[in-house]
Amino acid sequence: MLDGHLLLGWLSFTVIVWLVGLPGPTAAYFGLTGNEPLSVLPLNALPEEVTGRAHYKLCDRLKLEKKQRRMCRRDPGVAETLREAITLSALECQYQFRFERWNCTLEGRHRGNILKRGFKETAFLYAISSAGLTHALAKACSAGRMERCTCDEAPHLENRKAWQWGGCGDNLKYANKFVKDFLGKRSNKDLRARVDMHNTNVGMKVIKAGVETTCKCHGVSGSCTVQTCWRQLMPFHEVGKQLKQRYESSVKVGSSTNEATGEGEISTGRSQPPQPLPGPNDHIPRTMDLLHIEDSPSFCRASKYSSGTAGRKCYKDKNCDAICCGRGHNTQSREVTRPCQCQVRWCCYVECKQCTQREEVYTCKG
Repeated sequence: MLDGHLLLGWLSFTVIVWLVGLPGPTAAYFGLTGNEPLSVLPLNALPEEVTGRAHYKLCDRLKLEKKQRRMCRRDPGVAETLREAITLSALECQYQFRFERWNCTLEGRHRGNILKRGFKETAFLYAISSAGLTHALAKACSAGRMERCTCDEAPHLENRKAWQWGGCGDNLKYANKFVKDFLGKRSNKDLRARVDMHNTNVGMKVIKAGVETTCKCHGVSGSCTVQTCWRQLMPFHEVGKQLKQRYESSVKVGSSTNEATGEGEISTGRSQPPQPLPGPNDHIPRTMDLLHIEDSPSFCRASKYSSGTAGRKCYKDKNCDAICCGRGHNTQSREVTRPCQCQVRWCCYVECKQCTQREEVYTCKG
């Protein structure tokens, strides 16, 4: 009964995410789609205690649903991995939308109100959250931070006689199984629940599609008579990039009823016949499109969905016209000092001068 999900890292800083608002009674939630206040700590933060049942405290702080809490407590490595997944997904969401009107604002009531609706932004939150959780778990297994999983087992690689399984592959098989169990099964009775589940699965499928086999040659004079190979997930920035592309091409859907069968169908508004809604046992639809139910607001002015774009920093020749919504922008000039003319001294000492220059900063008018 869960829609759980999470967030990425591109800078090492503390992120405070206040999760508010409950999308609906059909599911429990986690991370970006959660409904409880939650402090997300830096990726390099360590638990206050590292022995005994200290991870129980972190599991409790994550405000998990009963089944999730039980799974969290079962393995000491899960709690820290869940927290890392939240941070991973949140930072990636903010990175991907840094130039947009909606910049993945996570604080206050805005995100909670978005989750109550079926916008494109809602679809992205579900997808990036499930992707972050899957990615973090697979990496945690291969890094030895989990007790119940380890490196990925050798898949059916080609030319097995010439390849020797080695290294430590990211354990996507375990991660997928854990995430599906952790997020649980939800009701398929209404369109919104099915769309949310679909977008959750898209995030997981993008992770799976990005698995690559990395090999290292061994042999006399580089003959590569034997290869040590392992499977790796693609960098999470690439996952975020692909999901952002799917956000841009998200398909609006509606529900209809087939008069012959009486069964519900998804109507995409495209030229092809409507795609049938998944049945109770169909958890992963065939399409890789993100789906949304209703059009997004403009996010130009302050509303219950965003704080608007007044005062937002923009880039004159890149996005000021778009995010300022035709209101124009202010220009401020300031002096900045940065290292320059850097030179390497001896083996590893870098010496730089401090250069001062003026730069212009642009912000949207109110």
